[in-house]
Amino acid sequence: MSTSYAVPATEISSVAINGTDDRFPVRRIFCIGRNYADHAKEMGQEVDRETPFFFTKPADAIIPSGTTIPYPKGTKNFHHEIEFVIAIGSEASDVSTDHAKDSVFGYGVGIDLTRRDLQLAAREKGRPWDAGKAFDQSALMGSIYPVASVGHPTDARIWLSINREMKQDGNISNLIWRVEELIAFMSSLYVLKAGDLIYTGTPAGVSPMVSGDAIAGGIEGLGELELQIA
Repeated sequence: MSTSYAVPATEISSVAINGTDDRFPVRRIFCIGRNYADHAKEMGQEVDRETPFFFTKPADAIIPSGTTIPYPKGTKNFHHEIEFVIAIGSEASDVSTDHAKDSVFGYGVGIDLTRRDLQLAAREKGRPWDAGKAFDQSALMGSIYPVASVGHPTDARIWLSINREMKQDGNISNLIWRVEELIAFMSSLYVLKAGDLIYTGTPAGVSPMVSGDAIAGGIEGLGELELQIA
């Protein structure tokens, strides 16, 4: 018997899977903050390995590579943050670092889009970052590459350019918290399930975008993605 809803049900957000017509359904989006030392410094923060810091975005914030979006409402300082993304493929609860990668379906490249002025204003007042981070169309995502095809990358160039001018150029080997550590930590607070995405943080070089900008980025071995600001 089919379920009847009082209002139209929201369509499930999903991401392309490289090499197949299948889609990866997005359940939740976790975003790790300050996970590259150089980016932490440019944001005026100290590097801290005691506890990872994270925030969330709604699943329907996902947009695919090649999307054209309007300059977002409420901001005058709209930033890019290129990120290595973990796609969870099976349940993980209180897993150890030794077994954390068993739950990984694959990896991809994403961009955490940020209303920086709203984020910083909230941070100064000790308030949540939702307005600066968790807004509509704020999570660009390329195709997910299954573990079966790429393994578990640990050393790969990550980069982003605006109008062909390089802005961010780093390597995922410089992550402060590694993939297995992030999964183990997050699974100590949540039951991670298939469909969860973990954006693992961004290297230095974040900068403003304006209307008309063409953004491109990628991770070696995990493809590239594009975004146009209308």
